[in-house]
Amino acid sequence: MSNPQVAKRYALALFQVASEQNLLDTVEGELRVVKEVFQNNTGLTPVLASPNITLEKKKELLNQAFASASPYVLNTLMLLVDRHRTALITEVADQFIELVNEAKGLAEAKVYSVQPLTDEQKEALSLAFAPKVGKKALILENITDSNLLGGIKLRVGNRIFDGSLRGKLDRLERKLLG
Repeated sequence: MSNPQVAKRYALALFQVASEQNLLDTVEGELRVVKEVFQNNTGLTPVLASPNITLEKKKELLNQAFASASPYVLNTLMLLVDRHRTALITEVADQFIELVNEAKGLAEAKVYSVQPLTDEQKEALSLAFAPKVGKKALILENITDSNLLGGIKLRVGNRIFDGSLRGKLDRLERKLLG
């Protein structure tokens, strides 16, 4: 059961504590690991949501799994267990990462291309498109897609910049038919 407002409140509280302690990067990295663990182990969320397992066992499981995490991340996880909100763990991580990116003037983006992009090409794309979305820089994830035929397609949040050959052909087709 997803509840973005509740997840955002937990993320905001953790963000405030982490920024007061100058640990934003550390906590962000740890939450990325937590998110990855939950995504790769799909059985973990149902176990934590199970009423047959005591809160102490759930906390013990998380303490063992994330023993190297900072006390702030562990305390947040324990609080989510206590309040029966373990289904929000990955969403809290996403919201926290979004808050950190916002504070740094960054945005995460997906760039689709026919071939993998070089670091120089990614840097050039970041410099070119970051001002268009009001950010200092973009954190690019490159996804290869042979259906594009050529060019690139960039997605930042819900905005799409389509400079692919496939996109141009589709626009031309619509123009000719309309």
